[in-house]
Amino acid sequence: MISKSGQPSNKPPCSSAIDFNLSYGPAMAIRVDFADYEAEGVQHQHPQGQLILALYGAVTCRAESGVWIVPPDCGVWIPGGVLHANQVTSNARLTYLFVEPGAAMLPAECCTLSVSPMLREMIHRVAELSGSDARDAHGDRLVRVMLDELALMPRERLELPVSDHPKIALITAALLADPSDRRTLGQWAEHVAVSERSLKRLLVQETGLSFGRWRRQLHLVIALRELAGGATVQRVAGDLGYESTTAFIVMFKKALGTTPSRYFAERLLSAERAGDNRHLRP
Repeated sequence: MISKSGQPSNKPPCSSAIDFNLSYGPAMAIRVDFADYEAEGVQHQHPQGQLILALYGAVTCRAESGVWIVPPDCGVWIPGGVLHANQVTSNARLTYLFVEPGAAMLPAECCTLSVSPMLREMIHRVAELSGSDARDAHGDRLVRVMLDELALMPRERLELPVSDHPKIALITAALLADPSDRRTLGQWAEHVAVSERSLKRLLVQETGLSFGRWRRQLHLVIALRELAGGATVQRVAGDLGYESTTAFIVMFKKALGTTPSRYFAERLLSAERAGDNRHLRP
């Protein structure tokens, strides 16, 4: 395995921690500290649905229909059989919950779910039981209640809709590589060799958003990932091409109803109250 620096890595892939051949009933969970595993960016799939929780740091999940960020107190749900790839921050500590097909009434498409403190604690307990021989009738009841609670969790709008249309994919790749790029819709239309009107119509058709709203959502997804990874608000604002930190904070507050510092402080406090502070400290 080669690390991001281009040097050989001695860390095993995260998949080595998962044995799908063992029977865990309707669901199993594992905790993953990426200090111990190589971050995997290749596309893969599995028959089980997967919920990705971030205990610390963040993970960006890419699937055919979009890009999702997993900040604290949220999880990304990936239905079974969906091709996806995960990119983690270097400080990431995650919990993966795998759900057998048909075991719960969960969405048929990828989405971000809010995760209550109670549900988070239940998933952590299932992770402890999945790593031991302690699964008994009590553990099975816990799993059923956990899955019922998971099915009730509300969705969060923390995804970036994408498209496999060549022209939209080209713009997406360019802006993910350089989110500070401030080219206008007309300039992008010239870049991909279509009229501005045609590109405007295509973006709405393929993503459901106007160009301005779509780019703001891209900035939000990247900002959440970088802030959860430890970057400062000032650095993120600069990396995204905002003229001032204040302008970035205004965008963030308009999208999520609060400032970046309060957003993460509230989620950290919620996790600590649930007993997770031992996982959230680097």
